[in-house]
Amino acid sequence: MASFDLDADLAGDRAFRLAVNGPVTLFWRPEVLAETTQWLADHGYQLVRLDAGTWATQADFHRDVKAALDFPDYYGHNLDALNDCLRDVARYEYGAARDATGTVLVFTGYDAFAGREPRAAQVILDIIATAARGAMLVGHRLLCLVQSNDAGITFDGVGATPVRWNPVEWRDDQRR
Repeated sequence: MASFDLDADLAGDRAFRLAVNGPVTLFWRPEVLAETTQWLADHGYQLVRLDAGTWATQADFHRDVKAALDFPDYYGHNLDALNDCLRDVARYEYGAARDATGTVLVFTGYDAFAGREPRAAQVILDIIATAARGAMLVGHRLLCLVQSNDAGITFDGVGATPVRWNPVEWRDDQRR
């Protein structure tokens, strides 16, 4: 998939509205996430859904992401290996369909995992943002939607950009 079309109506393109502030976007209300993921699915995006609320440890994350993205058997189940394999996903070597409009990782309940593994939760988002930047260079739209049940959750910047709330819930009073 090529970059976004400047001649198109980008104001109505939810993927563009998400990507404009960086590849990782926060969501609080499940219905806003559901509407967004439905729009993305309707527009040909490949959705990879992972329930982060069930991850007690990094090992749980690595197990699920390996299965969801069809990582090779030699996947090392650590953050360095995640970085390596996501670069391969960005280049369509596995885990991403070339005929899709883009690939969207959807993490639900991420606040629970971030509470148990705060450093890993931050680094994972940073690795995804870095892979998304590499994906962009070959015309692969790679996004990550992070749902949190904590309306006040924040993360440090990832991929040299801040992690922001989605356009519907960007103001604090929209999450209260």
